[in-house]
Amino acid sequence: MIFDIWLDMPVWGIFASLAGAFALCAFLIHWLSFGAIVRPFSSTVVGVVAPFFGAVAVLFALLTGFLANEVWDRNRQASRAVMSEREGLLALQAISTATVSDMEDLRAAARLYAQTLIQDEWPRMRDQDSSAKAGQALLGLLAHVSNPQIAVEAGSAAQAALLDTVLKLRSARDDRLALSGDQTDRTKWASVLILAFITQVAIGIVHLERPRAQIAALAIFSTAAVITLGLVALRERPFDGPVRVSPAPILEALDLMARNPTP
Repeated sequence: MIFDIWLDMPVWGIFASLAGAFALCAFLIHWLSFGAIVRPFSSTVVGVVAPFFGAVAVLFALLTGFLANEVWDRNRQASRAVMSEREGLLALQAISTATVSDMEDLRAAARLYAQTLIQDEWPRMRDQDSSAKAGQALLGLLAHVSNPQIAVEAGSAAQAALLDTVLKLRSARDDRLALSGDQTDRTKWASVLILAFITQVAIGIVHLERPRAQIAALAIFSTAAVITLGLVALRERPFDGPVRVSPAPILEALDLMARNPTP
């Protein structure tokens, strides 16, 4: 629940919340290291060698890399799915205009489907939802290309090509909707953040003898962690996060179809 609230924040909110959390943790570590009340105890653990920090930092770096790879791979798949839909719509336009028969009804159905995607389904994907209207429009498009009359007028090869294109459109839409609802395992995010804070603790422990060096080390690591985790978080949700995959390719296809509605 807390991760969903965090990821629903605007860009500045994601970075500000991360910066606040890391700054608070760094302040507590510094106070626990050099505060007058706790200094008699903290001074008893002086002498932890620097390689100890490196071991924890490597674990944090590895898990952050795995998390970033998963998030960006999902974004690449989302972009490919949208581009596949664009290519499918343009292929329908090209095949239907290349045949000798009149397929304006088919092209109108394809334009209606594209319009429904942009106007109805894309806004719904922000809530990991789909559009019933888009589903009906796709079924209508499939019904058009399945009409036996197309094989009679345009040939079975043309109908087979149209049917294959619509089926690929449906597959691309299914992939897009699946990616819209897919999210990184929350335990993975929790593990990365916990390791980040443990790394801060490790930095503090290896700098118990030098207050200014500890502040500098904590500031550098915290800044790097905030920037890295913030950038990954921006891409966590391909279709409803602060940085979303745009419907521009489908809008471009619709514009080309509208400008060339007939052979």
